[in-house]
Amino acid sequence: MTVFIIRRMLQALLVVFLMSVIVFFGVNIVGDPIYMLVSPDADQADIEAAIARLGLDRPIWEQYVMFLKGTAQGDLGDSFIFGEPALKLILHHMPATMELAFSSLILAIVIGIPLGLYAGLYPDSRSSKGIMAASIFGFSLPTFWVGLMLIMLFAVELRWVPATGRGDLGSFLGIQSSLLTLDGLSHIFLPALNLALLKISLAIRLTRAGVREAMGQDYVKYARAKGLSTRRIILVHVMKNIMIPVVTVMGLEFGSLIGFSVVTETIFAWPGMGKLLIDAILQLDRPVVVAYLMIIVLFFVLINLIVDILYSILDPRVRLQDHGA
Repeated sequence: MTVFIIRRMLQALLVVFLMSVIVFFGVNIVGDPIYMLVSPDADQADIEAAIARLGLDRPIWEQYVMFLKGTAQGDLGDSFIFGEPALKLILHHMPATMELAFSSLILAIVIGIPLGLYAGLYPDSRSSKGIMAASIFGFSLPTFWVGLMLIMLFAVELRWVPATGRGDLGSFLGIQSSLLTLDGLSHIFLPALNLALLKISLAIRLTRAGVREAMGQDYVKYARAKGLSTRRIILVHVMKNIMIPVVTVMGLEFGSLIGFSVVTETIFAWPGMGKLLIDAILQLDRPVVVAYLMIIVLFFVLINLIVDILYSILDPRVRLQDHGA
């Protein structure tokens, strides 16, 4: 088990390094932010002074080396626009994105797995066919359109919940979150639902496929022959086996919820990292864009590492196959 974890950690470090190269060079060779930072009336001397102050006069490889040195010390550079550390700006907006992604994942699990379980147990019923048809819509409909429709229906027409903003924050053990107040919950409902629709559809299909495959396995037939109740067979035997791929995929999807919440945060004016990224791209604020992308890379790699470890605990054959390879 220790060898398996060490090997996965070394692979994760290699991925982070390679992605840092791609992200840094990909962002820094596009556009010229200096003309967005200086006054239109600035002369050439002022422009050159601003370029030198930001370190843009150095070769790109030297800028990358400085970036690596700063990263090793927890410094991802200073924002061109705000003049503050880019990491500080990201961390300031991170709680909003994390609670939105967490709420969306909970909705996907709470709604998707029971619906998928029902669809797998009763595949020929009208309800199951309706559930699977709805899951197709969840995959097909664009997020921005669904978000606008949710705002029109629940916020404008019915006026059940607010359309934008984060709402009031509550505090627990020094942690502030909109999930701790009723007003905050009412504000997060629509963006969380909008972000979760695709994952709900994914959870439905994963669970249904797993149930349909598991119900025909010999261990289920043997459990029935022993006289175990259907409830026990499903909850103890079937769910235990189908949760392995579900945990793997949904764990990785949590990273995508964080990384691809940009559209949802923009539509609902949610003050998270995604909205900050859009503003940084429009203003060519390179350090903020690079810091955001690197943090997302770290999230994906870390989540992937955790999922691999959990997977190996749930199914020891994974460790054996890795050792054999």
